Amino acid sequence: MSPEPTEDLPAEVAPSEAALRARTPARIFVGRAGTSYRTETQLALRLDHAAALDAVRSELSMDDLPHELVERFGIFEVCTRAADKAEYLRRPDLGRSLNDEARAAISRDCPRGAALQVAIGDGLSSEAVRVQVPVLLPLLAEEAGQRGWTMGRVMLIHHCRVGVINDLGDLLAPTVVVLLIGERPGLATAESLSAYLAFRPCAGQTDAHRNLISNIHSRGVTPEQAAPRIAALAARMIERQLGGVEVKEQAEGFEMRMGGAIEG
Repeated sequence: MSPEPTEDLPAEVAPSEAALRARTPARIFVGRAGTSYRTETQLALRLDHAAALDAVRSELSMDDLPHELVERFGIFEVCTRAADKAEYLRRPDLGRSLNDEARAAISRDCPRGAALQVAIGDGLSSEAVRVQVPVLLPLLAEEAGQRGWTMGRVMLIHHCRVGVINDLGDLLAPTVVVLLIGERPGLATAESLSAYLAFRPCAGQTDAHRNLISNIHSRGVTPEQAAPRIAALAARMIERQLGGVEVKEQAEGFEMRMGGAIEG
């Protein structure tokens, strides 16, 4: 990825503008050459665009995860009905359903009825999984342990879309499913992960039944910040026996009302 924004500031950028740049990965106050980008800005854009393409197109393998992580959580591989990455990109619907082999393996090898079922999906950024999951997953397991939750066996789902959560719910009947999945990369980072949560997911549920904590990466929500937020949101879903639009994350000092108004 391109250097941190403050490292290549044009000489004429004021300190106040530099301070703003330090707060965002967006390309602001980068200067120009006539009506065009400066050479370094253009090269950084091309570099980040290439990284985004690599993140989308690259396949994830078990070897990309630390051996200790795989052993600790018994992580195993399954696949959706998308046969390869090309088909996955053309047919999002196939990425929302597990294939027959995956359904059989999960039914055979995973305990049913866990309080928290975590799954890892490559999604649209394998790089996000490689970078964020080895840090986030142990922290999430620690949060679950502190709450006395049982945790199901973790699986890595290739060619995965968010809707696959419904299949996991039908097969394993967990209380809450957490899907850690690579986000669609942009030109700011290709390492951003999302955590989708669903309370008692089942066939027919839509995004309206799910909750999300996104932008999990080093310049967004760090894994250390994300783990307690995910656990707190799951706890709120369990407490209310609901999920999706009926449940809002509670940030300290604020609560989101239905309709978008924020109370302090």
